Amino acid sequence: MYSIDLNSDLGESFGAYKMGRDADIIPLVSSANVACGFHAGDPTIMAKTAKLCKESGAAIGAHPGFNDIVGFGRRNMNVSPEDAKNMIVYQVGALDAFCKSVGIKLQHVKPHGALYNMAAKDSALAKAICEGIYEYDSSLILLGLANSEMIAQAKQIGLPYAQEVFADRAYEDDGTLVARTKPGSMIKDEDEAVSRVIGMIKNRTVKSINGNEIEICPDSVCVHGDSEKALLFVKKIRDALTKEGIAIAPIHKIISER
Repeated sequence: MYSIDLNSDLGESFGAYKMGRDADIIPLVSSANVACGFHAGDPTIMAKTAKLCKESGAAIGAHPGFNDIVGFGRRNMNVSPEDAKNMIVYQVGALDAFCKSVGIKLQHVKPHGALYNMAAKDSALAKAICEGIYEYDSSLILLGLANSEMIAQAKQIGLPYAQEVFADRAYEDDGTLVARTKPGSMIKDEDEAVSRVIGMIKNRTVKSINGNEIEICPDSVCVHGDSEKALLFVKKIRDALTKEGIAIAPIHKIISER
């Protein structure tokens, strides 16, 4: 029996700026990664998103990023491990407060954008992120790029972890994500995205942008909530998983079955 968590990055509106279709997507996913105010989101949006997760039954996770609203957290920043750890604690604590206010438990932490991609390769940054999570609440699950430094550091620290793959992103030969500035970085054809997801779950492999097979063991698959086809991707992937007999469950249930 195959099973997978279906997650999406959400809660990314702030002030008068609206992004995504959270109210439509949240009922279709098993886990939601919610922006914590640094790259996107604000207190009102965090409160609303936590409430939507409670109403739909979707598990909720913090999605902390660099303090870079203008760049949507997708610009590399040079920060010390101490600063990185404190940024994690600060943002996770903020979302956790809103979770407590509506009576739900924070499930996981998934770094955002440049912070996520840098930590996939940078062991010191990955360690700082994992330490920040562990010191705040050692029961929280790190959701990180499959086979990355984040996963390695979580294992070393003893932090629960889940390996994430992407429906709508291309991979380099080393298993990292193709930079968004490069052609072909985004998978825009929903049928191709669906096919790749099924292959990753059942075959434990994915083709890189160069056509090479990469071994991968996914616990969770992400669809970005800010993409123009996000809702269509989520619907098609969810339908395909059901047809293939692949159960959809939140991260904490997936990793408990390892």
